[in-house]
Parts: sequence; structure tokens; C-alpha cells
Amino acid sequence: MKPWCAVLLAAGEGTRLRPLTELRPKPLCPVGNVPLLERALEVAARLGRSGPAQVAVNASWLGEQIEEYVDGRAHISWERDGPLGTAGALGRLRDWIDGRGVLVVNTDAYLAGGRLTALTAGWDGETARLLGVPGDPRNPETFSGHRFAGLSLLPWRWVRDLPPHRHDLVRAVWRPAEAAGELEVVTFEGYFTDTGTPGGYLAANLHAAGGGNLVAPGAVVSGQCVHSVIGADAVVAGTVVRSVVWPSARVSASERLIDAIRADGDVTVPTAGRCAEDQRSNPRR
Repeated sequence: MKPWCAVLLAAGEGTRLRPLTELRPKPLCPVGNVPLLERALEVAARLGRSGPAQVAVNASWLGEQIEEYVDGRAHISWERDGPLGTAGALGRLRDWIDGRGVLVVNTDAYLAGGRLTALTAGWDGETARLLGVPGDPRNPETFSGHRFAGLSLLPWRWVRDLPPHRHDLVRAVWRPAEAAGELEVVTFEGYFTDTGTPGGYLAANLHAAGGGNLVAPGAVVSGQCVHSVIGADAVVAGTVVRSVVWPSARVSASERLIDAIRADGDVTVPTAGRCAEDQRSNPRR
């Protein structure tokens, strides 16, 4: 197998998750009390890549928080004039990639179960690969009847000419590779959801809770908690049902939080209806 590295995409503004992403960048939003970026670092590690020589993280929106969290565990690629998109991020990292293949990880992808090693197994370093879950083949956004599930593996020859300006991998790599017969879709058999919307974010958290409550150490729950995720040092005196309470957030005794996200400073994002729709779109557990 030819050498390859990993790039974790963490520069986006997360506009669909506002106002949560006005408090912290989307990759640092917790799912099952673990930041999404930490989950992405764990994915790279499970596939054999770790450290700043093998893993890069791009940063732009609230990038100082990203850099502080990474704390030397990966190479930081700053996009200080704004996010460059999925293709532009690789163009900016061309010298760091330096002839290697690239595992590209969308940090807002939540994956559980399944064999991620299927993406890299037997890779010849020449064909582009994309991890996908079955989708409607009539949908123009699918690839071979699959929805993109957050990971792709790209040969150097598809990366070396990407310019360091805003562009996306769909138009720059995946569709051209597909047209050339050089894109292979690897089916992911586990559970996947895009956490970029409030509904998807809640669905991922509830999946991580496994049908019960997931309460972090230091949280104080004196109220009622049903199928919810409670962060470290959070205080829940009221009722939370199918909800997420961020670390150090508060739910007062008079409150009922249902299908919602409670963040710092009493910021609350409702998701009623959207979470169920996201789960139905990919019912695998």
C-alpha cells in the first residue's frame, strides 16, 4: 500500500447549527459527551494515523479553540481569511501532504458500528474511494446509489493540482473521478448521521446514549432525565426528555426540555420533528 495521511476538516462556520456554533466551533460540539473532533482523531488513529506528521486539522471559524484543543496532536492548517472548502483545504496542505494519499474526514460525521477499515483495506493508492450508506439512487447527490458518509480516500494524483482557494471535493474530485471510472464506493454497514443540523446532532447524541441516559461525571441530576445526554458539571433540576445538556449548562426546576439542546448561557435549540426525520433517513442502529 502506498503511504497516506489524514486530513480532518474542521474549518467550517457551522451555520446550520447556530446559535450553538456561535459558542464553539462545530467540531468541538459534544456528541455523547465527546467532541466531534476527538471522535475524528480516534477514527484516524483506528486506521493507523496519528501525530502531526500523519494527521492535519484545518482551522478557521473560532480556530483558536480548535488549535487549543488539538494541543500538538496534529498539524494545524490555518485558513485565516475564511474556510476554503473541502478541496481548497487540501490545496493549502499540498506541501504537507507531499505526494501521499489522503484520508479526508468530515468532522461532523457521526459513525458507529460497522468496519471503517473496509475503506482502506487493499487500497492500491490509485483509485479514489468514498464511504457511503445506501440512499435513493434517483437523488442526484448520491454516488452509485449511496449517500456520502463522511470519509473519503484520495490518491495523490487527484490532490496534487487542487488550488488553495475555496472549492469542494464533489466538483473537484469525486464527480470527475466517477466520470473517469475511478471512484469506488465502499458501503458502511453501521449507523451514520450528519450532525450539521440540530436534528442530526440530536439524533447522534441519542444514538450514543444507547436508548438510556448518558450522564458525565460531575453532572448533578435531581430532576427527571429520560433518554438524554448530560455533560460534565451540568445541573438538571427540571425535566429533560430526548435532549442534550452541554457541560456546565443548567436546566432549572421549572423547565421541561423535550427534543432540544441546552448549551452555555441558557441557549436552547429545539429540534422537534427534525430528529425523527434524520433517524428515519438511516434507520441502521
